[in-house]
Amino acid sequence: MKKNLAIAAVVAATFASASYAQSSVTLYGIVDTGFTYTTNVQGKANYAVTSGNVQASRWGLRGVEDLGGGLKTIFTLESGFNVANGQQNGGLFNRQSFVGLTQEQYGTLTLGRQFDSMMDYVVPMTAVGSWGGTYTAHMLDNDDLNGTFSLNNSIKYASPNLSGFKFGGMYAFSNQAGGFAMNRAYSAGMSYDYAGLRLGAAYTQINGVNANGSGSVQGSPLANTFGGTNDRQRNWGAGASYAYGPMIGGVVFTQSRLNDSFGNSVRFNNIEANLRYNLTPALGIGAMYTYTNANGGVINAGTNSNSAHWNQFGLQADYALSKRTDVYLEGVGVWGAGQNAAGITQVGYQGSDNFSGSKNQGIVTTGIRHRF
Repeated sequence: MKKNLAIAAVVAATFASASYAQSSVTLYGIVDTGFTYTTNVQGKANYAVTSGNVQASRWGLRGVEDLGGGLKTIFTLESGFNVANGQQNGGLFNRQSFVGLTQEQYGTLTLGRQFDSMMDYVVPMTAVGSWGGTYTAHMLDNDDLNGTFSLNNSIKYASPNLSGFKFGGMYAFSNQAGGFAMNRAYSAGMSYDYAGLRLGAAYTQINGVNANGSGSVQGSPLANTFGGTNDRQRNWGAGASYAYGPMIGGVVFTQSRLNDSFGNSVRFNNIEANLRYNLTPALGIGAMYTYTNANGGVINAGTNSNSAHWNQFGLQADYALSKRTDVYLEGVGVWGAGQNAAGITQVGYQGSDNFSGSKNQGIVTTGIRHRF
């Protein structure tokens, strides 16, 4: 009898251990902070300790449970924060909060607060999404390639890898009774990878981007700069990147357009080229250039005579102290010209509250980044 009980205990412990091994929860994050010098902040220089200079500081929980037959439950809860003052950026899980199912043959379906298809299929080919980070975002982050906002109430599908081809789409509900089409969003994209070549394209549309309530998104960099309360924002982009040995380069075109209920609009076109080269396994250098032009009517001003353009250059050196920790030195400059489009009287860097008093501005930042 005692022998049978011992065998049963061993079998039960084995099954419990196997069941536990099929589920996991991972704590992860990025802590990025440093010292930043900004020129021409309303005519003066600014010196500051800043957070998220290359990547937004964040922490999160990621989990998976194996349901059998290749089907798994997954979830992600992710929060951004400011290292310099310890404050949280918005709600508790302000970056992402979703749960869903994934299966290798059929893809992944998730529900919650998530990034759009531009982040999934276009951003990886840009400097802001690969090595350059926050300050290499396009003017005002008008196309949201720096992930300034996520989409609430969203259902998202991502296909499996089909011989290098991937596609996906999402729909974000307004959650408003009697306002189904107000403050909703939809997005779709695709990519193709072959050897070192990557191609990608995506589109996102948000209706009522500045609407109040519990809709898909409340505000965006473009809408916050110009918007009213019933704006429609459309972002789309396409690009390519190629990796060869220690070198990787990319070219991307994006357009963002904001329309209000009075028929006024503003349009930004962004053309970017970027290149990164690893001099050694630990030391990498990168360079980027973006040309941005904007035109359209001033919101609520009823004129279509305004246009402007900007040239943006960025350089970065990054040295890995370990697999998780690196130090960096980065400089980015923007030079504007022409009549200021759509009421823009300043240039400035997304992620920074330090806007220039003129059409020109430069930033030099150095810091340390740790991943866990």
